[in-house]
Amino acid sequence: MSTPKQTIAVVGGGAIGGLIAARLARAGNAVSLVARGAHLEAIRRDGLTIVEGDARYTQPLHATDNPASLGAQDIVFVCLKGQALVQSAASFAPLVGPNTHIVSAMNGVPWWFLQAVNGAPAAQPLESVDPGGIVSKALPPAQASGCVVHLSSAIAGPGVIRKGNGNGLIVGEGSASMAARAQEARDLLAQAGFDVTAGAPIQADIWAKLWGNMTMNPISALTRSTADVILDDPLTLGLVSAIMAEARAIGEKLGIRLAMTIEERHAITRKLGAFKTSMLQDVEAGRTLEVEALLGAPFELAQRVGVAAPSLGMLYGLARQLDTNLEAARRRV
Repeated sequence: MSTPKQTIAVVGGGAIGGLIAARLARAGNAVSLVARGAHLEAIRRDGLTIVEGDARYTQPLHATDNPASLGAQDIVFVCLKGQALVQSAASFAPLVGPNTHIVSAMNGVPWWFLQAVNGAPAAQPLESVDPGGIVSKALPPAQASGCVVHLSSAIAGPGVIRKGNGNGLIVGEGSASMAARAQEARDLLAQAGFDVTAGAPIQADIWAKLWGNMTMNPISALTRSTADVILDDPLTLGLVSAIMAEARAIGEKLGIRLAMTIEERHAITRKLGAFKTSMLQDVEAGRTLEVEALLGAPFELAQRVGVAAPSLGMLYGLARQLDTNLEAARRRV
Protein backbone atom coordinates (compact mmCIF):
# COMPACT_ATOMS: atom_id res chain seq x y z
CA MET A 1 0.00 0.00 0.00
CA SER A 2 1.51 3.33 -1.08
CA THR A 3 2.04 6.17 1.37
CA PRO A 4 -0.32 9.11 0.73
CA LYS A 5 1.38 12.20 -0.67
CA GLN A 6 1.69 15.18 1.60
CA THR A 7 -0.69 17.98 0.83
CA ILE A 8 1.07 21.23 0.04
CA ALA A 9 -0.45 24.69 -0.39
CA VAL A 10 1.48 27.65 -1.76
CA VAL A 11 -0.09 30.94 -0.71
CA GLY A 12 0.75 33.62 -3.24
CA GLY A 13 1.02 32.80 -6.93
CA GLY A 14 3.49 35.55 -7.76
CA ALA A 15 6.99 35.28 -9.12
CA ILE A 16 8.42 33.25 -6.23
CA GLY A 17 5.33 31.40 -5.05
CA GLY A 18 4.37 30.39 -8.56
CA LEU A 19 7.85 29.06 -9.29
CA ILE A 20 7.92 27.05 -6.05
CA ALA A 21 4.45 25.63 -6.73
CA ALA A 22 5.22 24.67 -10.31
CA ARG A 23 8.51 22.98 -9.46
CA LEU A 24 7.05 21.10 -6.50
CA ALA A 25 4.13 19.88 -8.61
CA ARG A 26 6.45 18.90 -11.47
CA ALA A 27 8.41 16.80 -8.99
CA GLY A 28 5.26 14.80 -8.28
CA ASN A 29 3.89 16.50 -5.17
CA ALA A 30 0.23 17.23 -4.47
CA VAL A 31 0.23 21.04 -4.68
CA SER A 32 -2.51 23.65 -4.54
CA LEU A 33 -1.84 27.30 -5.35
CA VAL A 34 -3.71 30.20 -3.78
CA ALA A 35 -3.71 33.07 -6.29
CA ARG A 36 -6.05 35.74 -7.59
CA GLY A 37 -7.08 37.88 -10.55
CA ALA A 38 -6.06 37.39 -14.16
CA HIS A 39 -3.07 35.30 -13.08
CA LEU A 40 -5.38 32.82 -11.34
CA GLU A 41 -7.74 32.62 -14.30
CA ALA A 42 -4.86 31.95 -16.70
CA ILE A 43 -3.47 29.20 -14.46
CA ARG A 44 -6.90 27.58 -14.14
CA ARG A 45 -7.38 27.68 -17.89
CA ASP A 46 -3.93 26.86 -19.25
CA GLY A 47 -1.70 25.84 -16.33
CA LEU A 48 1.31 27.81 -15.09
CA THR A 49 4.06 28.37 -17.66
CA ILE A 50 7.63 28.63 -16.38
CA VAL A 51 10.39 30.07 -18.58
CA GLU A 52 13.94 29.29 -17.47
CA GLY A 53 16.51 30.49 -20.00
CA ASP A 54 15.76 28.68 -23.26
CA ALA A 55 13.60 26.10 -21.51
CA ARG A 56 9.85 26.46 -21.20
CA TYR A 57 7.24 24.18 -19.65
CA THR A 58 3.63 24.41 -18.57
CA GLN A 59 2.60 22.81 -15.29
CA PRO A 60 -1.06 22.03 -14.53
CA LEU A 61 -1.93 23.20 -11.01
CA HIS A 62 -4.96 23.17 -8.77
CA ALA A 63 -5.41 26.91 -8.24
CA THR A 64 -8.00 28.71 -6.16
CA ASP A 65 -8.76 32.04 -4.52
CA ASN A 66 -10.60 30.29 -1.67
CA PRO A 67 -8.13 28.81 0.85
CA ALA A 68 -10.99 27.38 2.93
CA SER A 69 -11.82 25.00 0.09
CA LEU A 70 -8.46 23.23 0.54
CA GLY A 71 -8.68 22.32 4.22
CA ALA A 72 -5.75 21.75 6.54
CA GLN A 73 -2.47 21.06 4.74
CA ASP A 74 0.71 19.23 5.69
CA ILE A 75 2.87 22.13 4.49
CA VAL A 76 1.92 25.73 3.70
CA PHE A 77 4.43 27.92 1.87
CA VAL A 78 3.66 31.61 2.46
CA CYS A 79 4.99 33.61 -0.49
CA LEU A 80 3.31 36.98 -0.03
CA LYS A 81 4.55 40.47 0.69
CA GLY A 82 4.14 41.45 4.31
CA GLN A 83 1.37 43.97 3.71
CA ALA A 84 -0.66 41.47 1.68
CA LEU A 85 -0.29 38.86 4.42
CA VAL A 86 -1.64 41.22 7.07
CA GLN A 87 -4.67 42.02 4.89
CA SER A 88 -5.55 38.39 4.15
CA ALA A 89 -4.09 36.38 7.05
CA ALA A 90 -7.43 35.40 8.56
CA SER A 91 -8.49 33.71 5.33
CA PHE A 92 -5.53 31.33 5.56
CA ALA A 93 -6.47 29.89 8.97
CA PRO A 94 -8.38 26.94 7.42
CA LEU A 95 -5.12 25.75 5.83
CA VAL A 96 -3.49 25.21 9.21
CA GLY A 97 -4.06 22.24 11.49
CA PRO A 98 -2.10 21.28 14.62
CA ASN A 99 0.52 19.42 12.53
CA THR A 100 0.80 21.86 9.63
CA HIS A 101 4.29 23.13 8.86
CA ILE A 102 4.32 26.79 7.79
CA VAL A 103 7.27 27.95 5.66
CA SER A 104 7.51 31.68 4.99
CA ALA A 105 9.39 32.74 1.85
CA MET A 106 9.10 36.51 2.23
CA ASN A 107 11.26 39.60 2.14
CA GLY A 108 12.09 41.35 5.38
CA VAL A 109 11.15 40.42 8.93
CA PRO A 110 8.38 37.77 9.16
CA TRP A 111 5.67 37.76 11.82
CA TRP A 112 7.29 34.84 13.70
CA PHE A 113 10.82 36.33 13.79
CA LEU A 114 11.16 36.54 17.58
CA GLN A 115 10.40 32.85 18.00
CA ALA A 116 13.37 31.40 19.97
CA VAL A 117 15.69 34.35 19.25
CA ASN A 118 18.42 34.73 21.86
CA GLY A 119 18.14 38.10 23.54
CA ALA A 120 14.69 38.74 22.12
CA PRO A 121 12.32 40.94 24.15
CA ALA A 122 9.24 39.44 25.72
CA ALA A 123 7.34 37.40 23.19
CA GLN A 124 4.58 39.57 21.81
CA PRO A 125 3.52 40.30 18.25
CA LEU A 126 5.59 42.68 16.16
CA GLU A 127 2.94 45.33 15.57
CA SER A 128 4.61 46.43 12.33
CA VAL A 129 4.10 43.05 10.60
CA ASP A 130 1.56 41.37 12.92
CA PRO A 131 -0.78 44.11 14.18
CA GLY A 132 -2.85 42.86 17.07
CA GLY A 133 -1.46 39.37 16.46
CA ILE A 134 -3.75 38.91 13.44
CA VAL A 135 -1.17 36.90 11.49
CA SER A 136 -0.09 34.79 14.47
CA LYS A 137 -3.70 33.83 15.16
CA ALA A 138 -4.01 32.31 11.68
CA LEU A 139 -0.41 31.09 11.25
CA PRO A 140 1.03 30.05 14.65
CA PRO A 141 4.69 31.09 15.01
CA ALA A 142 5.55 27.85 16.84
CA GLN A 143 4.77 25.94 13.62
CA ALA A 144 6.89 28.13 11.35
CA SER A 145 10.15 27.87 9.49
CA GLY A 146 11.79 30.44 7.25
CA CYS A 147 12.98 30.36 3.66
CA VAL A 148 15.41 33.02 2.45
CA VAL A 149 15.22 33.39 -1.33
CA HIS A 150 18.39 34.00 -3.32
CA LEU A 151 17.03 33.93 -6.85
CA SER A 152 15.21 36.33 -9.13
CA SER A 153 11.91 35.70 -10.85
CA ALA A 154 9.20 37.81 -12.43
CA ILE A 155 5.65 37.49 -13.74
CA ALA A 156 5.94 37.93 -17.52
CA GLY A 157 2.17 37.94 -17.99
CA PRO A 158 -0.94 36.19 -16.64
CA GLY A 159 -0.03 32.56 -16.10
CA VAL A 160 3.61 33.02 -17.12
CA ILE A 161 6.65 33.31 -14.82
CA ARG A 162 10.16 33.98 -16.08
CA LYS A 163 12.95 32.82 -13.80
CA GLY A 164 16.04 35.01 -13.67
CA ASN A 165 19.42 34.57 -12.01
CA GLY A 166 20.20 32.40 -9.01
CA ASN A 167 18.64 29.21 -7.73
CA GLY A 168 19.33 29.30 -3.99
CA LEU A 169 17.01 28.83 -1.04
CA ILE A 170 18.08 28.80 2.61
CA VAL A 171 15.60 26.99 4.84
CA GLY A 172 15.75 26.80 8.61
CA GLU A 173 13.43 26.28 11.55
CA GLY A 174 12.07 29.15 13.58
CA SER A 175 12.58 27.09 16.76
CA ALA A 176 14.36 23.85 17.64
CA SER A 177 11.11 21.90 17.79
CA MET A 178 10.69 22.39 14.04
CA ALA A 179 14.12 21.03 13.01
CA ALA A 180 12.83 17.79 11.52
CA ARG A 181 10.08 19.60 9.59
CA ALA A 182 12.58 22.10 8.23
CA GLN A 183 14.72 19.22 6.94
CA GLU A 184 11.64 17.73 5.32
CA ALA A 185 10.99 21.04 3.52
CA ARG A 186 14.63 21.24 2.40
CA ASP A 187 14.39 17.74 0.94
CA LEU A 188 11.19 18.57 -0.97
CA LEU A 189 12.62 21.78 -2.39
CA ALA A 190 15.90 20.09 -3.36
CA GLN A 191 13.99 17.35 -5.17
CA ALA A 192 12.11 20.12 -6.99
CA GLY A 193 15.37 21.48 -8.41
CA PHE A 194 16.38 24.27 -6.03
CA ASP A 195 19.85 24.64 -4.53
CA VAL A 196 18.88 24.33 -0.87
CA THR A 197 21.04 24.92 2.19
CA ALA A 198 20.25 24.88 5.90
CA GLY A 199 20.04 28.06 7.95
CA ALA A 200 20.86 27.72 11.62
CA PRO A 201 19.48 29.90 12.96
CA ILE A 202 17.43 31.09 10.00
CA GLN A 203 16.92 34.48 11.71
CA ALA A 204 20.58 35.27 10.97
CA ASP A 205 20.10 34.56 7.25
CA ILE A 206 16.94 36.67 7.22
CA TRP A 207 18.80 39.55 8.88
CA ALA A 208 21.75 39.23 6.47
CA LYS A 209 19.48 39.58 3.43
CA LEU A 210 17.52 42.37 5.12
CA TRP A 211 20.81 44.24 5.61
CA GLY A 212 20.86 45.04 1.91
CA ASN A 213 17.13 45.23 1.18
CA MET A 214 16.28 47.67 3.98
CA THR A 215 18.50 50.34 2.42
CA MET A 216 18.69 49.92 -1.34
CA ASN A 217 14.97 49.18 -1.80
CA PRO A 218 13.46 52.26 -0.13
CA ILE A 219 16.20 54.66 -1.25
CA SER A 220 15.72 53.54 -4.85
CA ALA A 221 11.95 53.96 -4.51
CA LEU A 222 12.35 57.49 -3.19
CA THR A 223 14.99 58.59 -5.70
CA ARG A 224 14.03 56.39 -8.71
CA SER A 225 17.75 55.55 -8.94
CA THR A 226 19.32 52.21 -9.72
CA ALA A 227 21.58 50.67 -7.10
CA ASP A 228 24.84 51.68 -8.77
CA VAL A 229 23.83 55.36 -8.71
CA ILE A 230 22.97 55.14 -5.00
CA LEU A 231 26.37 53.62 -4.19
CA ASP A 232 28.28 56.06 -6.40
CA ASP A 233 26.91 59.13 -4.60
CA PRO A 234 28.90 59.64 -1.38
CA LEU A 235 25.91 61.13 0.45
CA THR A 236 23.47 58.33 -0.29
CA LEU A 237 26.25 55.80 0.26
CA GLY A 238 26.81 57.39 3.67
CA LEU A 239 23.12 57.01 4.53
CA VAL A 240 23.16 53.36 3.46
CA SER A 241 26.21 52.67 5.62
CA ALA A 242 24.75 54.48 8.63
CA ILE A 243 21.53 52.43 8.49
CA MET A 244 23.50 49.22 8.08
CA ALA A 245 25.58 50.08 11.15
CA GLU A 246 22.38 50.62 13.15
CA ALA A 247 20.95 47.35 11.86
CA ARG A 248 24.09 45.50 12.86
CA ALA A 249 23.72 46.87 16.41
CA ILE A 250 20.04 45.84 16.54
CA GLY A 251 20.90 42.35 15.37
CA GLU A 252 23.66 41.97 17.93
CA LYS A 253 21.22 42.83 20.71
CA LEU A 254 19.13 39.92 19.44
CA GLY A 255 22.11 37.59 19.33
CA ILE A 256 22.51 37.88 15.55
CA ARG A 257 26.03 38.51 14.30
CA LEU A 258 26.66 39.25 10.65
CA ALA A 259 29.69 37.60 9.09
CA MET A 260 30.69 40.38 6.66
CA THR A 261 31.60 44.04 6.90
CA ILE A 262 29.50 46.87 5.51
CA GLU A 263 32.09 47.41 2.77
CA GLU A 264 31.97 43.74 1.79
CA ARG A 265 28.17 43.95 1.51
CA HIS A 266 28.49 47.04 -0.69
CA ALA A 267 30.87 45.11 -2.96
CA ILE A 268 28.28 42.38 -3.43
CA THR A 269 25.65 44.95 -4.39
CA ARG A 270 28.01 46.65 -6.81
CA LYS A 271 28.49 43.38 -8.69
CA LEU A 272 24.80 43.45 -9.58
CA GLY A 273 25.32 46.64 -11.59
CA ALA A 274 22.58 49.06 -12.60
CA PHE A 275 19.61 47.03 -11.39
CA LYS A 276 16.19 48.22 -10.29
CA THR A 277 15.21 47.00 -6.85
CA SER A 278 11.89 45.26 -6.33
CA MET A 279 10.53 48.29 -4.47
CA LEU A 280 11.40 50.62 -7.34
CA GLN A 281 9.63 48.21 -9.69
CA ASP A 282 6.61 48.29 -7.35
CA VAL A 283 6.56 52.10 -7.48
CA GLU A 284 6.68 52.08 -11.27
CA ALA A 285 3.91 49.46 -11.43
CA GLY A 286 1.70 51.33 -8.93
CA ARG A 287 1.80 48.57 -6.32
CA THR A 288 1.91 48.92 -2.54
CA LEU A 289 5.36 48.92 -0.95
CA GLU A 290 6.98 46.53 1.54
CA VAL A 291 7.65 49.30 4.05
CA GLU A 292 6.80 47.55 7.31
CA ALA A 293 8.63 44.26 6.70
CA LEU A 294 11.78 46.02 5.50
CA LEU A 295 11.84 49.10 7.74
CA GLY A 296 9.00 49.16 10.26
CA ALA A 297 9.89 45.87 11.93
CA PRO A 298 13.62 46.66 12.29
CA PHE A 299 12.73 50.07 13.71
CA GLU A 300 10.27 48.49 16.14
CA LEU A 301 12.96 46.01 17.19
CA ALA A 302 15.42 48.87 17.70
CA GLN A 303 13.00 50.50 20.11
CA ARG A 304 12.38 47.24 21.95
CA VAL A 305 16.05 46.43 22.50
CA GLY A 306 17.11 50.02 23.19
CA VAL A 307 19.26 50.77 20.14
CA ALA A 308 19.22 54.32 18.78
CA ALA A 309 18.44 54.17 15.06
CA PRO A 310 17.92 57.75 13.80
CA SER A 311 18.95 57.05 10.20
CA LEU A 312 16.71 54.00 10.00
CA GLY A 313 13.86 55.99 11.51
CA MET A 314 14.31 58.80 8.99
CA LEU A 315 14.23 56.41 6.02
CA TYR A 316 11.26 54.56 7.51
CA GLY A 317 9.32 57.80 7.86
CA LEU A 318 10.07 58.87 4.29
CA ALA A 319 9.18 55.48 2.81
CA ARG A 320 5.97 55.33 4.83
CA GLN A 321 4.93 58.74 3.50
CA LEU A 322 5.76 57.68 -0.05
CA ASP A 323 3.59 54.58 0.26
CA THR A 324 0.72 56.61 1.72
CA ASN A 325 0.92 59.17 -1.08
CA LEU A 326 1.06 56.48 -3.76
CA GLU A 327 -2.02 54.83 -2.23
CA ALA A 328 -3.86 58.16 -2.27
CA ALA A 329 -2.95 58.63 -5.93
CA ARG A 330 -4.27 55.17 -6.79
CA ARG A 331 -7.58 55.94 -5.13
CA ARG A 332 -7.97 59.11 -7.17
CA VAL A 333 -7.63 57.24 -10.46
